[in-house]
Amino acid sequence: MIFLFIHQNFPAQFRHVAQSLSEKKEHKVIGLGEVKNIKRSLSLFPNILCYGYEFTSSGGEKTHHYLKEHEQHIRRGQVVVRSLIGLKEKGIKPDVIVAHSGWGEALFIRQVFPTARIIHYCEYFYHSNGADVGFDPEFPSSFDNEFKMPIRNSTQLLGLLQCDLAVSPTAWQRSLYPSEFLPKIRELHEGIDTDIFKPNAEVVLKICEHEFTKDNQIITFVSRNLEPYRGFHQFMRALPKMQLMCPDAHIIIVGGNDVSYGSKLSNGLTYKQKYIKELNSLSQIDVAVDWTKVHFTGKLPYVEYLKVLQVSSVHVYLTYPFVLSWSMLEAMSVGCVLVASSTTPVEEIITSGVDGLLVDFFDQNSLLKQVQDVVLNPEKYLDMRKSARKLMQEKYDLQRIILPKWIKFVEGDLMD
Repeated sequence: MIFLFIHQNFPAQFRHVAQSLSEKKEHKVIGLGEVKNIKRSLSLFPNILCYGYEFTSSGGEKTHHYLKEHEQHIRRGQVVVRSLIGLKEKGIKPDVIVAHSGWGEALFIRQVFPTARIIHYCEYFYHSNGADVGFDPEFPSSFDNEFKMPIRNSTQLLGLLQCDLAVSPTAWQRSLYPSEFLPKIRELHEGIDTDIFKPNAEVVLKICEHEFTKDNQIITFVSRNLEPYRGFHQFMRALPKMQLMCPDAHIIIVGGNDVSYGSKLSNGLTYKQKYIKELNSLSQIDVAVDWTKVHFTGKLPYVEYLKVLQVSSVHVYLTYPFVLSWSMLEAMSVGCVLVASSTTPVEEIITSGVDGLLVDFFDQNSLLKQVQDVVLNPEKYLDMRKSARKLMQEKYDLQRIILPKWIKFVEGDLMD
């Protein structure tokens, strides 16, 4: 069989299934993504034939602002179509096409390959209320933004009309899609490699001119980018009291300074700069943050990121009701004690008091009490660490559970 995976940032969520399929002699695997992203895949996946397309964002000045994003999707879809026609002219006719549905890449696949089995990856369906929009009163939604939400879904809806099947990584994310499309959408996570993300009692982390081991008190926070959607503002504002309650602890914050979700600040500051400035101004009348014990690492290579989780005494994960982060599951697989927000995507995974500790996203006092108790009484949470890892091994293990499901699914098994 010939499989074509389409994702602007290929391989992204398709990394493991594409690589596994490419190792089977009876299959041929092709990856298509933006050329600026696809280059790194050429050496990482020697068995996958990778193609890149050029895309430059552009649009009409008079386009209604509700439609600008959709216009970009159409333009991207047109670029992808030209790439697909090029593949067809080379004699490549995919049997199965797996594509992310969110950016327009999948809009016109059916017209080029009408007989292919098309599977869409459905990551998130926007709602005007009840999910991320309007969740945080500090960043209120406008009526205009609420009216715009249904239009944001137009690309996905067009795709769902055309695809044969779809997947969504969690039950909650799947539930956000319209009920009439749910029979098409299967719940199927990408999986966590528990053979890599595992505890290591001997770990040594060298970072920010410090050397840390499991003997140190380490509070960790991880996000692809440091922004409100992942509770960065809540965590930062807890730092002064956190240091009072855990005076010997070092705090390691992993993440970039861009914005993955939500909006950038209008004044040009990053959220990191904004909250450091806010805390420094408060320190004149309140307790100052000891910044020598707060370590911003930026984005880390996976090897170092893994060590951060392995050395962690307590890991804080906060999120709006939104796409669940891989980092939360990876932390659980490592055996971290999680103090996490009791938001819907998290509650689907963690049973509070069993494999993690849940607190209200906005309740700083509860967050601080839980963090302090874990840091100062680590022996109380040994069973919780084991339970968190056991859950990942039993439900989300990549090699033994998730990947076999993905292979069966794309090869033709419709799953129960």
